[in-house]
Amino acid sequence: MARTFRSLAVRNYRIWALGAIVSNTGTWMQRTAQDWIVLTQLTTHNATAVGIVMSLQFGPQILLLPVTGFAADHFNRRKFLYCTQAAMGVFALGLGLLTITGRVALWHVYLFAFLLGCASAFDAPTRQTFVAELVGEADLSNAVALNSTSFNAARMIGPAVAGVLIGMVGSGWVFLINAASFVAVLCSLALLRVGELYPSKRVPRGKGSLIEGFRYVWQRPDLKAVLFMLFLIGTFGLNFPIFISTMAVSVFHTGAGKFGLLTSTMAIGSVGGALMSARRAKPRIGHLLAGATVFGIGCGVAAVMPTYHLFGLVLMFVGFSAQTFTTSTNSLVQLSTEPAMRGRVVAILLALALGGTPLGAPIVGFVADVFGPRWALAVGAASGILAALVGIQFLRRYCHLRIGLESGRLNIHVDRWSFYSESEVRTVTPSERPLPVTAALAELPESLPSDRAD
Repeated sequence: MARTFRSLAVRNYRIWALGAIVSNTGTWMQRTAQDWIVLTQLTTHNATAVGIVMSLQFGPQILLLPVTGFAADHFNRRKFLYCTQAAMGVFALGLGLLTITGRVALWHVYLFAFLLGCASAFDAPTRQTFVAELVGEADLSNAVALNSTSFNAARMIGPAVAGVLIGMVGSGWVFLINAASFVAVLCSLALLRVGELYPSKRVPRGKGSLIEGFRYVWQRPDLKAVLFMLFLIGTFGLNFPIFISTMAVSVFHTGAGKFGLLTSTMAIGSVGGALMSARRAKPRIGHLLAGATVFGIGCGVAAVMPTYHLFGLVLMFVGFSAQTFTTSTNSLVQLSTEPAMRGRVVAILLALALGGTPLGAPIVGFVADVFGPRWALAVGAASGILAALVGIQFLRRYCHLRIGLESGRLNIHVDRWSFYSESEVRTVTPSERPLPVTAALAELPESLPSDRAD
């Protein structure tokens, strides 16, 4: 148990984690209320409108990509987070005031979703890379996993509480509570001991620095494979607001309380996946492959569940596998990237994970409207299976994946994928050249894991 929560031994991380769980709970409350008013109050069960809201909220991850990673690498991350967190609190306050006064319209939700997306586009890579300054390189993987645990613990609490509050006092007060929750993060930033941080080396500003992140990823076949897997699942699979809301309203005909409970139920599995990840010192690409496969199968099974309770049960497995995949991806990419490049590479990661939503969410919403919510879940299932095939192709090409029968049993073997530390750089051909990376990345296992752990 001590190994799982070892990052909490660091005072600065404890303070940050406390503020984060309060704010994350408020964020999940707002997401639930936002989806609910769009689907049931501002439209007549229009899943495409929910998809448009998601597109506007996550689209800035792509639109602002050239500058968000640059900001994360060049600015003081602690001070920059003051600005982004305060801005998101103001936007939540504005939407809340419009809602409780009865003046909110669909275009208001669209506008505030876009503004929130712009602030989040700068906040996310800065916040993700700031974790390394809180705990240092040794505990980075554990801290990333605990961040995911906090985020998903909030997802268990927030939607369930929001569902109750929507029925009691309305969605507007939920938005105001979220606005107040940002005070917790601002206070935690103020209470950090600056002298105990592990500041990253600031990157000199120079010509072409904005495209160095793309060049870095392009020369790394491992990162290209991992990020393409993330793009597939992030674009077509991680559309849970559409999946859950349309299944709850159109298929099972539930109210706000049971809708919020479904999101909380899935978060139970997500917390389990995050805690499993926290126990591991280093992520492996095999965990990504297992997570993508189980995610695809889980979405397929959820699509055919006949009752509300069975659907909720399967969502726990979907949440576990999704968290296995996303947490492992985050840790793997950060630990295999040079610290000076980490902000820009993480910005690319987040752009693919969240920025693919403007493409995928309207498509998934359209499928839900025209063919039904169950077919929308089938799109998510296909994304997981395709991502797994991408991982298999990487293993086959670069790690000599071998599948065969030995003594009547199926065995899967791969060669180790070599990474080079900064002191072990050698000249290689352009087709095989990975850029120098830190030695922190775990080597591939010689055989793929049989479990679904993160």
